[in-house]
Amino acid sequence: MPTQIRTRPGPLAASAQATSQKVAERLAGMRPGAGVNPSLPGDLVEVGYVGGAYGVRGWIKVQPHGDAEALLHAGTWWLKPAAGAPAVSSDWRVLPIGTSREHSGSVVAGSPAVPDRNVAEALRSCTVWVRRADFPTPADDEFYWVDLIGSTVVNEQQETLGTVAGLIDNGAHQILRIVDESGTERLVPFVEVYVKSVDVAGKRIVVDWGLDY
Repeated sequence: MPTQIRTRPGPLAASAQATSQKVAERLAGMRPGAGVNPSLPGDLVEVGYVGGAYGVRGWIKVQPHGDAEALLHAGTWWLKPAAGAPAVSSDWRVLPIGTSREHSGSVVAGSPAVPDRNVAEALRSCTVWVRRADFPTPADDEFYWVDLIGSTVVNEQQETLGTVAGLIDNGAHQILRIVDESGTERLVPFVEVYVKSVDVAGKRIVVDWGLDY
């Protein structure tokens, strides 16, 4: 039974660090192509946050929430200012990505819409989103966490345990966080001994786990 999950188990916090005046000055230098308030796709998934500028040519450095392949595979990123950011930067921005690569645990990327370091630095702490449709196809033994959220979980006796509300990474493996209609929470390790089948299209997971566990 395949039991690997790709990308992050949940978002990481990112704090806004620029003042309103500096953000206004720097974002004024963004070139056409970095749209403000674009029509947002319905399948956006948060995959990281901007840690700051990289180099002097307008590249940005992104800390991925987990697997970096979605960032590297997507040709367009959507950036959303972090909670608490100055009001002047409260709009989503869409960045066409020209080049991206991994670098020391992060992803560095250049966009034709970001001309210099000052503009890149103004994007610090923005969360980075890509379309689910732009994710690379996972291997047969892998799943993206976003595809498992909301799945109904039943045991081998066809008793419903609840729905997947989230995932936790304990360092050794992922854990399904399952919540039933009463609010009762169950934590089931996402490993072969417990997970018997996963139907991504049907949003259904079968586990070897009793209601009384």
